[in-house]
Amino acid sequence: MNAEKAAAAQRIRLLIVDDQALVRRGLALMLSMEPDMEVVGEAGDGLDAVEQARRLRPDVVLMDLHMPRKGGVAATREITASLPLTRVLVLTTLEAEQAVFDAVRAGATAYLLKDATEREVVETIRGVHRGESHLTPQIARKVLDQFRRLAEAAPQPEVRQAPAQDGEAPLSEKEGKVLQLIAEGKSNKQIGAMLFLAEGTVKNYVSRIMEKLHAGSRTELAVIALRQRRVE
Repeated sequence: MNAEKAAAAQRIRLLIVDDQALVRRGLALMLSMEPDMEVVGEAGDGLDAVEQARRLRPDVVLMDLHMPRKGGVAATREITASLPLTRVLVLTTLEAEQAVFDAVRAGATAYLLKDATEREVVETIRGVHRGESHLTPQIARKVLDQFRRLAEAAPQPEVRQAPAQDGEAPLSEKEGKVLQLIAEGKSNKQIGAMLFLAEGTVKNYVSRIMEKLHAGSRTELAVIALRQRRVE
């Protein structure tokens, strides 16, 4: 019995948010078959998603974007702001650049289209739960294009790279390496192993980098790194 309780405690607790009941049920059935996952709730719109997330405190929320009453971007923003330990994985049919950009800015950790394979969805959930970010090359390009448009509309000489107004220095060499590994989707534990740092030290580096680059999430850090061509 104790073993069963321990196994249940280690399962990834999921909240599925989609306005189509058939999609919700299909995802719930598929994910419930995974031994390390448990679907704890379903929501049909953004308002219900926020309420259930606050009540159930899931590990990962699978979030559609186009929904009645409150859209997925607004719901993502509220959930990530009030529940910092809950990760949001956007799973939608929307691939317009603005939709992708808004979801990342709202705090989504990963973004998948609904034509993704079952295995890709499952593995992305596990990666998100480990603290990794995931943007497919197609989606990453859309976010980068949106960043470029913003930069062209309001040209500023590498604001994110320049010292902050309070006198902060640009990223150190070690911080640059951490940022590069974040952009590659590595977790804090993996970064620590690769750079010979304690996991807590990596966490402090990540917090400092987010503050310096004014980023709201690891996914946004990855996009910034790509934009600045820190990684190929």
